[in-house]
Amino acid sequence: MTIRPWHRPLILLAVAMAALALASAVGLAVDDRILVGEPIWLKPFKFSLSIAIYSVTLAWLLSLGRTTPRWVWWLGTTVVAANVIEMVAIVGQVFRGRQSHFNVATPLDAGLWSAMAASIVTLWLANIGIAVRAFRERTGDRAATWSVRLGLLLALVGMALGFLMTSPTPTQLGAMRSGAAVGIVGAHNVGVADDSPGIAVTGWSSTGGDLRVPHFVGMHALQALPLFAWLLIALSRRFPWLADERTRLRLVLVAAGAYAGVLAILTWQALRGQSLVHPDGATLTAVALLALGAVASAVAVARHRPVPPAPGRGRVAAA
Repeated sequence: MTIRPWHRPLILLAVAMAALALASAVGLAVDDRILVGEPIWLKPFKFSLSIAIYSVTLAWLLSLGRTTPRWVWWLGTTVVAANVIEMVAIVGQVFRGRQSHFNVATPLDAGLWSAMAASIVTLWLANIGIAVRAFRERTGDRAATWSVRLGLLLALVGMALGFLMTSPTPTQLGAMRSGAAVGIVGAHNVGVADDSPGIAVTGWSSTGGDLRVPHFVGMHALQALPLFAWLLIALSRRFPWLADERTRLRLVLVAAGAYAGVLAILTWQALRGQSLVHPDGATLTAVALLALGAVASAVAVARHRPVPPAPGRGRVAAA
């Protein structure tokens, strides 16, 4: 595997987002304003931290492979531009004391939301291009390569789940059909208002469904699966059977399948208007079946691992 210089614009974005996360943390400490049921600086804090992690991961990913075509470099730069547009709008609305997402109450609010929506679509399309490149070129051994590929695919699904939030809620649709002015079109939550009580730190709804949960989990498959592949390599020093590339590949596939299952369950749970912290029997049953299947698959891989030849075997004695 060849590692090339990391994508500089993405690294600069990560540094800027880390600085913004620190500034937002200060805002959380000194600014007591509440917006849509949570501290007004919580959204830029969460977004900047997530984008910083994502940018470093993507810069590393683009450094892998034999070459870095110019079009791939431009895809990374497009990702930077899209994230900058989104964060400028989010922080700008914080200073104005206005909601950023889904806000169409005034021409300025609607314009900022339209710019954010366009940047989000652009970001998603750029990630599709990056995924195409990942499927065209190996980025290491098969286990590492497929951890990156599947991580990108699941991240694309997670990003796409964000589009579900832009649809009008039943209440908003009713108001629109009656001809009433609607200032907010779309919502994070399902079954409850966006300003309903939330879980500490994340702000995810504790009383209803929240589409931000599968959106977040899906996007960060980009870090989770490659880290899992790296962990298998690290563990191979203690468990020699993990040194076999095929074994690690099978375990990566099991992990990716389990991750996809968790993402599906979280999406199903949110769309039913159910909070992450209050799962019902159906959700718990689905989680149990998924866990059982994942463990059984991992055990099957471990049981069918290659057996190293015994000492002294595998060679033909010299005559």
